[in-house]
Amino acid sequence: MNLWNETKSISISKAMIWQVYLKVRANKGSADIDNISMKQFDANRSKNLCEIWNRITSGCFFSPAVKQV
Repeated sequence: MNLWNETKSISISKAMIWQVYLKVRANKGSADIDNISMKQFDANRSKNLCEIWNRITSGCFFSPAVKQV
């Protein structure tokens, strides 16, 4: 089953998720509050991006607190 083609209640395209990912990479994104580094994220990037997209578009993603630097 290809989750990228499902219809969701919130209209966010996979291209939007990809653009955000590219911005994070360009900013040399650091580990989030969940302590997953970009290297760890990229090890399974397609699955991770699909999971983020799926959670956001279904309305069950709630952003954690911003990590203070």
